Amino acid sequence: MTDINFLNNDDSGDAASQSDRSGEALVDLIELLFFAYRDFTSDPDAILAKYGFGRAHHRVIHFVDRNPGLTVADLLDILKITKQSLGRVLKQLIEGGFIHQVTGPHDRRQRLLYATAEGRALAARLSEPQSRRIRAALARLDPEARQTVSRFLFAMIDPAEQPKVARLVGKEPAVE
Repeated sequence: MTDINFLNNDDSGDAASQSDRSGEALVDLIELLFFAYRDFTSDPDAILAKYGFGRAHHRVIHFVDRNPGLTVADLLDILKITKQSLGRVLKQLIEGGFIHQVTGPHDRRQRLLYATAEGRALAARLSEPQSRRIRAALARLDPEARQTVSRFLFAMIDPAEQPKVARLVGKEPAVE
C-alpha cells in the first residue's frame, strides 16, 4: 500500500539503497495516480451510468463543450482514438440530443461539433464533482502548490503534445 510520506529524508546508506528508495518513491507516485484517478472519475461515472454512458462519452462531451465547433478530426487528435471508436460514442451522444453536428461551411466533408443545451448541462454536472474534489485538494496545500501541480501535470504530457494541449487549455503552464 502507498505510504503518502514516501519521501525519506534519511541521507544515510549507499547509492544502491538510495536508488531503491527513489524507485519505490516513483512506484508510490504511480500508485497514488491510480487512486486519484479512480476517485476523480467515480462521481462522473455514477452520473454517466444513469444515461448508459461511459468514460469515452465523458471525454467527448467535455471537449466538445469546451471547444464549440470542434471538428471530428481535431477531436480524434485530442482523444488519440480511432474513427471507429469515436463513431459509436458520437452517434449515441448525437441521437441522445447532447451533441449537434453541422457540416463545415467551406468543406462539406468537415463535421463541426457543438454541445446542445442538454449537452452543456451534462458537461457541467460531470465537471462539478471533479471541480469540488480539486478545490478541496488544493485547499489543503500551500498557495504556491497550485502552480506546482499544474506544472507537474503539464510535464506528464508527451512533450510533442504539449503545444496542442497548451492551446486547448488556453495557456501554457510554466515548465522549468
